[in-house]
Amino acid sequence: MSVMKEFREFALKGNVMDLAVGVIIGGAFGKIVDSMVKDVIMPLVNFVAGGQIDFSNKYFVLSGAVPAGATLAEAQKAGTVFAWGSFVTVAINFVILAFIIFWMVKSMNRMKRETPPAPPPPTPEDIVLLREIRDALKK
Repeated sequence: MSVMKEFREFALKGNVMDLAVGVIIGGAFGKIVDSMVKDVIMPLVNFVAGGQIDFSNKYFVLSGAVPAGATLAEAQKAGTVFAWGSFVTVAINFVILAFIIFWMVKSMNRMKRETPPAPPPPTPEDIVLLREIRDALKK
């Protein structure tokens, strides 16, 4: 029974709950970035390149009889392929995600720096009185 109690205490600590929330939000944020790359950035890259780039179906045939012009899924069924286009898409996702996180951390650091330092607490009256007595005795 003590193991369950220890586990409950561990699981309910603030850091563990913060981590769980971060993982869930990170997963959802990853889906947003995937959609942004697939639905926004890659179509723009295709438009600029003349509509000839589709990284999702780029691959090299390593073995097997893969018909020319086959999609990646068809090529994977027909033989062994090196799907470099998927890697390029994931790499673009990573770069975008890293860039967004960089700007988030930078803005958070800026907000932390912009808070003015707290003024020092006022000197207690007994200390002020003792200083006055000290100064009077010096004279």
